[in-house]
Amino acid sequence: MSVIMEQAAAQPSYTHEKIDPNDIESGYASGQSDYSPSPRTEKPVISLSKSHIEYLNEQMESMHPMDILRFCRIMFPNLYQSTAFGLTGLATMDMLSKIQKENPESRTVDLIFLDTLYHFKETYDLVDRVRERYPNVPIHIFKPDGMESAEQLEETYGEKFYHNAGDMYDFIVKVEPLQRAYDELKVAAVLNGRRRSQGAARGSIPIIEIDEERNIVKINPLAAWSFAQVNQYIKENNVPYNALLDQGYKSVGDWHSTVPVGEGEDERAGRWKGQSKTECGIHNKKSKYSEIATQMESKTAPVS
Repeated sequence: MSVIMEQAAAQPSYTHEKIDPNDIESGYASGQSDYSPSPRTEKPVISLSKSHIEYLNEQMESMHPMDILRFCRIMFPNLYQSTAFGLTGLATMDMLSKIQKENPESRTVDLIFLDTLYHFKETYDLVDRVRERYPNVPIHIFKPDGMESAEQLEETYGEKFYHNAGDMYDFIVKVEPLQRAYDELKVAAVLNGRRRSQGAARGSIPIIEIDEERNIVKINPLAAWSFAQVNQYIKENNVPYNALLDQGYKSVGDWHSTVPVGEGEDERAGRWKGQSKTECGIHNKKSKYSEIATQMESKTAPVS
């Protein structure tokens, strides 16, 4: 699935010409059409110009996330949601489930969950509760390539390599599995849980953006919502959430790099505490990991 960014084309000039309704060649005459649609074997390519994206973002800025999601379900083929089951992702999932019930025969927006093998027990418990509560929401789980446990990962790459080789860790458990998910599922557009109120690099994110390196349309449907708004939605709609949020956590990632948030701190202050790092890899430029990708490929390449 490819995304094409086009330059805005110049508007063509038109001349007004009287059309004879009985003229067969005009296309306006009555009669039987010879058009017969053939079954589509591939999803259409998404073609968006920069000015079109800007226009869409302007229109969506004041829209409720439910309306944004309704639009995106129609607008984008092969739409998926990538989530680690944080509050924003859960709210998005609940909205999508409600929209799905409005038209049960429509295509579902499946979930992509990257199992790093280092999630909290509470996170895995939440996944089970989500499956039970939302049977109409398929979940695709992607793990580090060829790995089934954290012990296996550390036997291969070294004990606590998540601290000693952070970029390599991010590539192995997040960047590569997500790209594999995009490729295997033929993802054209993906919903994310990023919001501006989370601060750092997320402070000015648009609702729709293009990841040109990954050739993916990224959509942040709750970009304009605050933590309080998301939390209120979760409570009002009785959406299951991670038990750690009742213990002072606001953003939950891997157990080795997540701590509770202090009074007055940003909601993501508990992620990578004391480090300059603010993202886990999937929202960084893909080119940041190109050297690591090359090294990994050379290790797995067959010897000729």
